[in-house]
Amino acid sequence: MSSAAEQETVAGQGGRPATALNGAPRAAPAAAVPVWPGAPTPLGARFRVGPDGVAGTNFALWAGGAEAVELCLFDEDGTERRHRLTELTHEIWHGFVPGVMPGQRYGYRVHGRWDPWTGGRWNPAKLLLDPYARAVDGDFGLPPEVYGHVRDWPQQQVADTVRDERDSAPHVPKGVVVHDDDDWSDDRRPKTPWADSVIYELHVRGFTKLHPAIPEELRGTYAGLAHPAAIEHLTRLGITAVELLPVHQFAHEDHLLRRGLKNYWGYNSIGYFAPHAAYAASGTRGEQVGEFKRMVRALHAAGIEVILDVVYNHTAEAGELGPTLSLKGIDNRGYYRLQSDARRYADYTGCGNTLHVVQPHVLRLITDSLRYWVTEMGVDGFRFDLAAALARSMHDVDMLSPFLAVIAQDPVLRRVKLIAEPWDVGSGGYQVGAFPPLWTEWNDRYRNAVRDFWRHALPDVREMGYRLSGSSDLYAWGGRRPYASVNFITAHDGFTLRDLVSYERKHNEANGEGNRDGTDDNRAWNCGVEGETGEERVRALRRRQLRNLLTTLLLSTGVPMLVAGDELGRTQRGNNNAYCQDNEISWVDWGLLAEPGWKALFDLTSRLIELRHRHPVLRRRAFFSGRAHSADGLRDLAWFTARGTEMTERDWYAPAATLGMYLSGRDIPGRDERGAPILDDSFLAVLHAGERPVSFVLPGPPWAERYEVVVDTSEEDQAAAPAVTHPAGTAITVPARSVLLLRVG
Repeated sequence: MSSAAEQETVAGQGGRPATALNGAPRAAPAAAVPVWPGAPTPLGARFRVGPDGVAGTNFALWAGGAEAVELCLFDEDGTERRHRLTELTHEIWHGFVPGVMPGQRYGYRVHGRWDPWTGGRWNPAKLLLDPYARAVDGDFGLPPEVYGHVRDWPQQQVADTVRDERDSAPHVPKGVVVHDDDDWSDDRRPKTPWADSVIYELHVRGFTKLHPAIPEELRGTYAGLAHPAAIEHLTRLGITAVELLPVHQFAHEDHLLRRGLKNYWGYNSIGYFAPHAAYAASGTRGEQVGEFKRMVRALHAAGIEVILDVVYNHTAEAGELGPTLSLKGIDNRGYYRLQSDARRYADYTGCGNTLHVVQPHVLRLITDSLRYWVTEMGVDGFRFDLAAALARSMHDVDMLSPFLAVIAQDPVLRRVKLIAEPWDVGSGGYQVGAFPPLWTEWNDRYRNAVRDFWRHALPDVREMGYRLSGSSDLYAWGGRRPYASVNFITAHDGFTLRDLVSYERKHNEANGEGNRDGTDDNRAWNCGVEGETGEERVRALRRRQLRNLLTTLLLSTGVPMLVAGDELGRTQRGNNNAYCQDNEISWVDWGLLAEPGWKALFDLTSRLIELRHRHPVLRRRAFFSGRAHSADGLRDLAWFTARGTEMTERDWYAPAATLGMYLSGRDIPGRDERGAPILDDSFLAVLHAGERPVSFVLPGPPWAERYEVVVDTSEEDQAAAPAVTHPAGTAITVPARSVLLLRVG
């Protein structure tokens, strides 16, 4: 523990600067503008007409343990004017400032006791971002001045206890007052049912940064994603929803900035109401809000929903040695989970801190943010990063936790799409299959099984059978449906699909961490050569494997998720953790569409998605029963060996590289909107991961009389492949490493 003298040490040249309340640096005196009492709700800065018809802005900030709060307004030349908020209602400091108009930049200075040993880290020398700010102007650098403690204190083991009294205002972004007057009356949400959804994970910047048909000034922005050229690709592909990597205002980590890199993915949020300003082409003084809304409208008009990847489990303030940007300086122990040693943070996220979601005001911050993005920004759903951390009560993951209970009863949030990343890094954090109804989940067991099958690494086909048919072993409880499983083979985190068949080892040297970062569990097969090669035999095999993987994904029961660029062979050069690569490593290379092989891959992906949309048997709303529903003994789902016989218990446990899956189109549960039974074609899918061709006997009556080949992944150009029909009972040759999809006749 440091001495009292050390605690009061000031890291400023020339000694202690002039101070105001509790040692805060002095600013220009406040203009002669009264601060009226205002209202404690809603939280944040809300422009409105006040008493006597006077226009102004109401400011309200929850700061539970604070002793005083100053509102800081910034003129165009950077002059700061402070106003004390003297009204305090239920731990909310508030006031109405006449004449403060939209576009005004602002922040807070919060006063209280500096006592890190009990979790108190108030430091009024640090300008703080309003947690409810709806726009942010400026970027977060991390010079020493933005740390509440003396970052470079010689004794690092006590550095977090030494308060830094240098003014951070010149070095941090400011919140911006925004006027929301949009009622969305002209917007039509697609409201795509879960079972009909096909999700496309993309990065706002990376998706359009290299697109040649988008004006250069719009590339990498919300406006770029709204451009007709971007939307045309999405509609041609046939996806129903984009899942945007984080667009909440985020900051870059110090260790990246020191290496000349930035956080590209954005999983380092600091403003839960503000669209990330760097993705705006129109400006950052509130213009980013309107630009984001126009993007949503354009996507909706094309029938595409907008899902946000949100990071409510931690913030960019990291641990005790992290910067003081917002919540840490407002009420550190009120917003974050602390250990019994309150100097330290409980870290279930691997990012230094964890939001204390059990606290009512933290839960309110999150749910207010979610409702805002739905009702005022027009989004259609959310994917929750490390959702298990949000489901923790005091320590353990609890599916009756306050967060999940509030979501379940909220009239706005329970109607939107909710996707959990069902794990965190804490003890007991792996919760795949455990989230309650209303929720869908990223199913990493699907990812692992499909990767292992196609590299011929599964000991048997039991796991593959569950994953192809909707993962009933994980989700057939509590009224959940097959679409509770978001099936994916790749995501932003890990290899791209092309890299999955081109590399077996990660190649993350560009990240500057000695290739130590990123997972070593890639479950990848490089087809015999590590990395790019000019050998056409290997290149052709890799393209076939890509066709196999995409076909498997889009024929599986559940909700398929693709990653932007996988449909046209995007590579990250073997980097499986490109979180800090804001360059060609991460951006979509649109030039690939000019290459015949990659254009053919796009065409196949589009055709498979269209096939899925056209056939309800491929997007079931209920789990298969596996039982006969008619006198002829046909079942809604049947499994076949290469001999053409139904699989026995022994077959499921035997080593195998071939699996036949029969989907009956006449046994689809449910009815259409008019109450009529849902009928469809029946299909037989044959998946063969072996390195040599195999003879497969097509099941005879009552299963079928004949079979028509619809997809054959051994063919590079599906459109040019001849139409082939086989009589039932015929032994056909299934090419090595391929999928055949056959329509039953």
